[in-house]
Amino acid sequence: MNFLQPLRISLLSLFVLSPLALSAQSNQLPPGSSEPDQTPAKQQSAAPQPTDGPLANIENEIEQKHFDQARTQLDPYLSAHPDDARALFDRGYCDDAEDKSEQALTWYRKAVAADPNQFEPQMALGLLLAQQNSTDDAVKALQAAVALEPNPPNPAAKAQAYRTLARLLEKSNPDDARDALLAALKLTPETTDDTLLTASIAEAEDDDAVAEQAYRQVLKVEPENGTAISGLAHLLIAQKKFDEAAPLVHSALLRDPDDPALNAQYAALLAAQGKDDEATATLEKLHTLKPQDRQVSLMLADSYVSAGALDKADALYAALIAASPNDADLLSARGQVLIEEQKNAEALPLFQQAVKLAPQNADAWSGVAFAASKTGNPTLELDALAARSKLAPETPATYFLWATAHDKLHHTKQAVEYYRLFLSAAQGKLPDEEWQAKQRLALLAK
Repeated sequence: MNFLQPLRISLLSLFVLSPLALSAQSNQLPPGSSEPDQTPAKQQSAAPQPTDGPLANIENEIEQKHFDQARTQLDPYLSAHPDDARALFDRGYCDDAEDKSEQALTWYRKAVAADPNQFEPQMALGLLLAQQNSTDDAVKALQAAVALEPNPPNPAAKAQAYRTLARLLEKSNPDDARDALLAALKLTPETTDDTLLTASIAEAEDDDAVAEQAYRQVLKVEPENGTAISGLAHLLIAQKKFDEAAPLVHSALLRDPDDPALNAQYAALLAAQGKDDEATATLEKLHTLKPQDRQVSLMLADSYVSAGALDKADALYAALIAASPNDADLLSARGQVLIEEQKNAEALPLFQQAVKLAPQNADAWSGVAFAASKTGNPTLELDALAARSKLAPETPATYFLWATAHDKLHHTKQAVEYYRLFLSAAQGKLPDEEWQAKQRLALLAK
């Protein structure tokens, strides 16, 4: 009897992920920030714009992309004026433009410290932190930036800061993300990326109607937009509108048969339709395309388990654990596969390691108890059940384990109590175990 809760990633869990999660067409940077091979602050909207004053010649050099010449003038100027925030920003921009990100961050931070009321260094700092996935610090810098005004006025730069802020907040605070995007649209016209971001924010707010409308709006203008196709199909599959989703995914795959996002979507669609063999084949293809992708490996492992290919699932989990040895969920998931293979002695240490890493994981404690019961260790079994009972309510299966463990240890009173609790809770759902419990109660009563 395997009473463990499912620990694997189901194919249908793709429905709760952003449709951008596996998209080969999306990049990590927010719309309006940069191209994938550029740093955000290198955009024209974020560049220092020449003004009158001692820095005018230097900023003209920067505008011409003569960064070495600009540095040659900036370094002695900063020696004499170490607290000039604009000069510090200009110096950071020169490094940023040449992919010297760490040096650029240092200069931008110095510029903000010298004068936190200048838009340009706050924005540049936020964009660069966003690119480096320092989300919390990026949000703080960009929130400070949008409260300021560029000098000279630059609506495109401020809109860029708002858009980046919206992207960073879309999951953690979709209301604020929506407000930031609306503020950007007051400054510059709406783009396709803006409409896609609207859809993503709406999904984060569980507003599927607005999300669907946004995806369809994009497809009217760009019928082959992969992100919009994936997003709309994601919504339709979740709503079990398979007939509407299938043509979208099929037509997109005809254009780009090796696109990872589309293949993942197709696998989810097949699984939702009960076509498990075809779903597995699609996931195997996707795994070939993206062998290091954790989500794909988890989906394929789940598909193998559903198909009874436990050895293949075990191999995938073993590889995932090798890459992330301290992931309690992976350890528990592989332990469950080993239990299903009746390799209980191999499963037990995996569950024990999982509860060391995540002592609040009730399912992992269930795994320890079950594996201990199968390997003849009733004392460990009782300890695990006691730990689990602090985290989750009892089930018929756990009552049965309590009973058999006490029975093995000749704790007659406790065994009788738990066998009765088990029979009261099971109510015909576990006939084999119920027969065993009745037999043991009859013997223990003698």
